[in-house]
Amino acid sequence: MVRLTKIYTRTGDKGTTRLGDMSEAAKHDPRVEAYGTVDEANASIGLAIAALEDGALKDTLLRIQNELFDLGADLCVPDRGQKLEWEPLRVTPQQATRLETDIDTFNAKLSPLESFILPGGSEAAARLHLARTIARRAERRAVELKDLGEPVSEAVIIYLNRLSDFLFVAARIANDEGRADVLWIPGKTR
Repeated sequence: MVRLTKIYTRTGDKGTTRLGDMSEAAKHDPRVEAYGTVDEANASIGLAIAALEDGALKDTLLRIQNELFDLGADLCVPDRGQKLEWEPLRVTPQQATRLETDIDTFNAKLSPLESFILPGGSEAAARLHLARTIARRAERRAVELKDLGEPVSEAVIIYLNRLSDFLFVAARIANDEGRADVLWIPGKTR
């Protein structure tokens, strides 16, 4: 499907890039910002994976990384109703549903929260919280793109919304199943 023989192309030297449908866009185009932020979220998940031991959480995060490439491909090829020479990759509602199942499965191992938690604890948890905030920004970028009248599938926005929820639960799992969560103490330093 993908074959990269040359890493640099020089097409971006003047501040533009090509989308997946080969149309040209500025590097600061809202669509490029959206899928670029998805890429950033994916890279931050990779950092979290590097701090985790093998197991169900790591396996789930590796699957999510692959799905984020699918999601980036979806955003990179806007559905403008034109017939393309190939079938573009699109995120499916089932992918978001699977994230909901993952959330429920991992959340069942956690005690209910009685306070907000601070984004920290173990190294893996802190990295997952960072990934969560980047995923939220990716969601905001995708929603902004849609609000600008650009085609963005509902499945992309739902997936990104569920992703940040999953990453919150994943951070708690990485914090000794919530036992090492750092609780917010309102007004502690007044």
